[in-house]
Amino acid sequence: MKFTVSREALLKPLQLVAGVVERRQTLPVLSNVLLVLEDGLLSLTGTDLEVEIVGRVHIDQASENGEITVPARKFVDICRSLPDDADISFSEENQRVVVKSGRSRFTLSTLSANDFPNVEDGPGDLQFSCAQNVVKRLIDATSFAMAQQDVRYYLNGMLWEVKQNQLRTVATDGHRLALCTRDLAVDVEGVVQSILPRKGVIELARLMNDNEDLVELTLGSNHIRATTEEFTFTSKLVDGKFPDYDRVLPRGGDKLVYGSRTELKQAFGRTAILSNEKYRGVRLLLSDGLLTIVANNPEQEEAEEQVTVDYSGDSLEIGFNVSYLQDVCNVLSSDNIKLTLADSNSSALVEEPDGGDAVYVVMPMRL
Repeated sequence: MKFTVSREALLKPLQLVAGVVERRQTLPVLSNVLLVLEDGLLSLTGTDLEVEIVGRVHIDQASENGEITVPARKFVDICRSLPDDADISFSEENQRVVVKSGRSRFTLSTLSANDFPNVEDGPGDLQFSCAQNVVKRLIDATSFAMAQQDVRYYLNGMLWEVKQNQLRTVATDGHRLALCTRDLAVDVEGVVQSILPRKGVIELARLMNDNEDLVELTLGSNHIRATTEEFTFTSKLVDGKFPDYDRVLPRGGDKLVYGSRTELKQAFGRTAILSNEKYRGVRLLLSDGLLTIVANNPEQEEAEEQVTVDYSGDSLEIGFNVSYLQDVCNVLSSDNIKLTLADSNSSALVEEPDGGDAVYVVMPMRL
């Protein structure tokens, strides 16, 4: 195997691929990246048996096809440390790989490509295309609400739900829920649901651009795949049943509160300083045209903020985890925010005043 490539062309796909490689592995070959050169196209593959990313680079100066695996971190570090305009020549000699650039020469150990696992190719049940910025928006709007290391393992991921002409993502940790829906040209009977694990969500978000470039999505029975010209991303799915999120959406809330997102975000941030570090609770006191936010902690310290809001109706006192309210304020993009409340024991529905593509549910706290 032999080729020469510019550092610039190689580094980006190499870093994407090496991102999934775990530092501590049970199988030595999993800390390597697989290089396959075929007719001027170099494929780089990294996997941790749950998530696999394949990056592709076109090679102008390729002389010998072949396949080999090399240590991922070391190869990335070598490429990163070379000058920006460097050319890298890569050749295989006696079960070792020699990487040369200018006056630099590195010899790396290798493992056979035959030992490299490939994520099994199941039949794709559903295939459709959409713009990368749509996928990025669906993930960014909901991923913060995923659980972390919850025993209910299906919550440590994100539900992807496809209906006729609609793609929706849902994440919940049992205390709050985030839901984002986008219209999409997809033809499907009934509802198709898949749970993408947390690591898969994070890696896929890293790969998506903020532009209209298309990505081909495949939802299989045990994997999800995203393909563009530059890479192929595959992740196993979480085998479990996601809770019926529709039942969690609060209905019949009659107290509508409209306020400035920036003002509320800043007020939550300031009161959070003196909230209980463990429970992060704040009290919201609602009266005509005014929202008072109060935080206390075990040291008997108190913070109070008053924010002018558009509200008229009965007064209400309700407690929330302030971090959850801050998270929602961070992902909403509108200038204003709409809160729908019913009583002090019911969840709050948070959304953009004109609807938007996302809704958020935050459960109340007893304080």
